[in-house]
Amino acid sequence: MIRVLVAGLGNMGQSHALAYHNDPAFQIVGLVNRSVPDLPEALRSYPLSHDYAEALERLKPDLVCVATYSDSHADYAVAAIEAGAHVFVEKPLATTVTDAERVVATATRLNRKLVVGYILRHHPSWQRLIAEARDLGGPYVFRLNLNQQSSGPTWEVHKALMQTTPPIVDCGVHYVDVMCQITDAAPVEVRGMGLRLSDEIAPEMYNYGHFQVLFSDGSCGWYEAGWGPMMSDTAFFVKDVVSPRGAVSIRMPESARSDDIDTHTKTSTLRIHRVGQGDEDLNMTDEPGHQALCDREQAFVARAIREDLDLGRHMTDAVRSLAICLAADESVRTGHPVKL
Repeated sequence: MIRVLVAGLGNMGQSHALAYHNDPAFQIVGLVNRSVPDLPEALRSYPLSHDYAEALERLKPDLVCVATYSDSHADYAVAAIEAGAHVFVEKPLATTVTDAERVVATATRLNRKLVVGYILRHHPSWQRLIAEARDLGGPYVFRLNLNQQSSGPTWEVHKALMQTTPPIVDCGVHYVDVMCQITDAAPVEVRGMGLRLSDEIAPEMYNYGHFQVLFSDGSCGWYEAGWGPMMSDTAFFVKDVVSPRGAVSIRMPESARSDDIDTHTKTSTLRIHRVGQGDEDLNMTDEPGHQALCDREQAFVARAIREDLDLGRHMTDAVRSLAICLAADESVRTGHPVKL
């Protein structure tokens, strides 16, 4: 049984903790959060600490789940690895490329497993989208976005996240990771633009942004993300991959809403368009929801540890996708393209 310590009990931390609670491969030995969280009944019996370093030293877990705010990810992950634990860390892996590389180097040096929370990698519909796009062959045009018309508690969460990370980085790493899995080519240049649309966030932060990334094989990608009560609920979910031989697209129902967490991962219908052959629609209505995906993700963590899986490509992709999104943020702030 894998003894796990969960640090950070926001939305994703609680979902991962529930996955550990329900999976006999794991035993939760402790929870860590700066404040006293409102936990679901299933998690209330586990010991709660407010001091991560103390809990890590005292409990000596086999695995640490880092689901805190982005600016603590790298330090928490390195501390856990150096204490002998494997690590699952929510995306983004870090807030700088240097810190991301530091985490990967530590995991490699000490032979510990490092899994980054790219939940779409465990989604059967997104796995199918990637496979179908690769089958078409490149070069590719990627058109991806995720705008969220957030209000109330969700807007408060978004404002808290934006104390350290803009939407194009926080959400963007998921979808840039998809681009990287499809093209296999190295990114060469990023161009970004953004705008601050609310006085409720820091003057130096922006809650809407989009960027373009150019790849060495000629592929080009566009990604857009915005958070807040002002965001449009029209065309908030665009997922297209286009190649010379056709396109693969996610088609959402008219009833889909940007403030529904399951909307962020569900695909509903996958349309495959092949030049000269027409369209094929694949029904994806029986796909897993958010909690089921978290369950799958943590089951992969258990398998990576028990079967000693090679996570080299996984870690490389995590650093690469983060580097692209951070370059986009740099481009937004400087007004200039960034070479990679």
